[in-house]
Amino acid sequence: MLRNILQKFEDPKRPLLGPNHRALTFWGLLLPRSVFKKTFYLSMHVLVTIFTATEYVDIWFVKDDMNLLLNNVKITLLATVSVSKVLTFLSWQKHWKGIIEYVNKADLAQRSREEPVKKELIANYTKYCRKITYLYWSLMYTTVIIVMGQPAYKYFSSELYRESVKNGTENYIQVVSSWVPFNKNTLLGYIVASIYQSYGAIYGGGWITSFDTNAIVIMVFFKAELEMLRIDCGNIFGRGEIVDDKAAMERLKNCHKRHAELIANAALFDSCLSPIMLLYMFVCSVMLCATAYQITVETNPMQQFLIAEYLIFGIAQLFMYCWHSNDVLYASKDLMLGPYESYWWSRPVQQQRVICILTYQLRKTIVFTAGPFNNLTVATFINILKGAYSYYTLLS
Repeated sequence: MLRNILQKFEDPKRPLLGPNHRALTFWGLLLPRSVFKKTFYLSMHVLVTIFTATEYVDIWFVKDDMNLLLNNVKITLLATVSVSKVLTFLSWQKHWKGIIEYVNKADLAQRSREEPVKKELIANYTKYCRKITYLYWSLMYTTVIIVMGQPAYKYFSSELYRESVKNGTENYIQVVSSWVPFNKNTLLGYIVASIYQSYGAIYGGGWITSFDTNAIVIMVFFKAELEMLRIDCGNIFGRGEIVDDKAAMERLKNCHKRHAELIANAALFDSCLSPIMLLYMFVCSVMLCATAYQITVETNPMQQFLIAEYLIFGIAQLFMYCWHSNDVLYASKDLMLGPYESYWWSRPVQQQRVICILTYQLRKTIVFTAGPFNNLTVATFINILKGAYSYYTLLS
């Protein structure tokens, strides 16, 4: 049954990005051509953006309660990143569509090749992308369900809390701390506020999952394309078979063209992602610090579990970006070895010189960045964890 459901996300025209493209379309990041649908999605985006603004307003009203303040700050900052992702994706829609189209076109070109080594590589990275996508979706919506279900769970599981709410000594626990222009401590006001807050949580979760999984799958493709390009560079002069000069030059030109396209699209991808990742790193540092502090001061085991799950989600988000970006960096460094894995030494001096020129071009490394300050690597991820721990000790 689950396999049948997941099969519906597949798209024969997009064998790699099928589920990711459908998610981007469903959550309105890829705007439809229909004016009515486009207006509908833009209205939904505006509502969630306004909701994020009300979270900032609510910080003023909960500033005296450290626990509520930390809850508000970490969720508000995560919502800010989500809004930033959507605004940049919509503003640079043309660039994102160009990147997605390039990935799909290059992926289809490699799938049409009848080479056992490449077929195995393509099958492996496609399977890996599906696992990453579906696991990330599961983790995100587990977090959303926990956030939405936490108030109801406490209300029905704690008799003391129910009595405190009824006699007015304690307020209702909000789904997400946000300001509303009415009294949200009455039953009707609380229900209305909870519906709006749940809408913001669900839609924000959709933004995060569709944007993040699309970006991560594109990173996986860049790594795989670099590995397949290395294989093709090693086959310029053949391996065991005789390749004439004309065929060898055609293969060389094809490798040069593919690498130039890869570098150009990787640079475009980095320009779209880099500002978001700079904000992401700052937000994750604050969020990890606040969440770690809450775990140490919280005495309720269930609350500690919920906070720990949120902490795991925050770490997983940043780690997946850094890990896959790190993979692309090292794959691009190894690419220049490809031409030297061919029978270049058996060719005339003139062709050896051309190989040297190609190798010089392949020396260009691809490194994704977080603003102008940091490269998106595992080393940077470790430094962020160290920084978050330093902030945590200071807060403690």
